[in-house]
Amino acid sequence: MEERAFTGEGMEDRLTDFAATIADLYETLPRTFFCRHYGQQILRAGTGAAANYAEVRAAESRNDFIHKLGIVRKELCECLVWLRLIARKQLVPTEIIEPIRDECDQLVRIVSASKITAEKNARLGKNKESDEEP
Repeated sequence: MEERAFTGEGMEDRLTDFAATIADLYETLPRTFFCRHYGQQILRAGTGAAANYAEVRAAESRNDFIHKLGIVRKELCECLVWLRLIARKQLVPTEIIEPIRDECDQLVRIVSASKITAEKNARLGKNKESDEEP
């Protein structure tokens, strides 16, 4: 994945690209009962992260922002579990799944760090209005 500025818009683009990658992955899974289940779960989590990040950017307060970042993080963590399961079951070649897992892990780390920073700023009494764009 290419390096992008850590802005709200850049992060939303990156999460949207990730959602598209997850949709492509879904299409490559075998058409068995279990793979459909895995695929539908990862599709919900992987695409939900991007949609929920749009909600983060529209947060109405610092607490709302923090809460919604937590939802994005949960979606990405769930996605990571499904990616690990798909890899463990060898449903997709390693060279396909590993870059997706790596991107998901990076996204989890970025969102987690953003949430920690927002929580710290909230404790220090910084207003959302005085902060730069999320």
